[in-house]
Amino acid sequence: MKNKPFLVHGAIFTVALIYAANYSIMKTITPSLVQPFGLVVIRVFSAAFLFWIISPKEEIIKKDYFKFSLCALFGIALNQMFFIKGLSMTFPLNASVIMTTCPIMVLLTSSIILKEKITLLKTLGIFLGFTGAFLLFTNGGKDFQGANFLGDIFILLNALSYGIYLVIVKPLMEKYNPLTVIKWIFTFGCFYVFPFGIQDFLDIQWIDFNSNNILAIAYIIIFTTFLTYLLNGWALKHVSPNIVGYYIYLQPILATIIAIYFRGDPLTLQAILFSSLIFIGVFLVSWNSKKRSK
Repeated sequence: MKNKPFLVHGAIFTVALIYAANYSIMKTITPSLVQPFGLVVIRVFSAAFLFWIISPKEEIIKKDYFKFSLCALFGIALNQMFFIKGLSMTFPLNASVIMTTCPIMVLLTSSIILKEKITLLKTLGIFLGFTGAFLLFTNGGKDFQGANFLGDIFILLNALSYGIYLVIVKPLMEKYNPLTVIKWIFTFGCFYVFPFGIQDFLDIQWIDFNSNNILAIAYIIIFTTFLTYLLNGWALKHVSPNIVGYYIYLQPILATIIAIYFRGDPLTLQAILFSSLIFIGVFLVSWNSKKRSK
């Protein structure tokens, strides 16, 4: 398919766009209306239900169930619990900047597990992307908001767990239908998150929710959870985990665009320059990966 590279990058870009809006949307309901682990239960169980509905019947090799459970540990349980808990304790700004460490985690994990070579161009691309993302959201490094230190640590651990997940799930995505893989990952994820979040879920006072809060929950379930895992899973069949992880650097750009459109924030030359660093980095990582695969 001639358009496959375009479709793959379009899918990963869509994931970045969804996540960019998610920081502020999720902050509107947690912890004020839903405690963090209660929201994790809502996300995981709802997504598992949706994936069971749409996934095809496919025979699984018994030894791979352990791999599914390992992916669920890093990609569902630790990833989501650390992220939502951390976000409830810090600013969306801090979280979005800290999450840009994820491609570094992916690069290091890929080099250890998949034996992928860390090339000079790939390292340069990641460095430029991280620099651009950091400068974009901190006003040139002069305005990084202070926040609860533990919350920032949780976001960093989330980035680490998600980076590991992107690497260890790729062989499964190449072996099975992505829907099958994600279905079983979320199924195992339900068992992981249930004991931590069931009480928070039972404590939710649904009567306090307005229509905007319900829409926020729907966005988190359908877009931030169901669609992002679906698109990332499909993309991992065709590109390196490094590229999928690297698109996290686009989230600060997209979050800025969203802020300009919805809040009327000004578009400055500084923001354009910092965004350019991110796009150059994406090009270097993507181009270098394509060259290596030939």
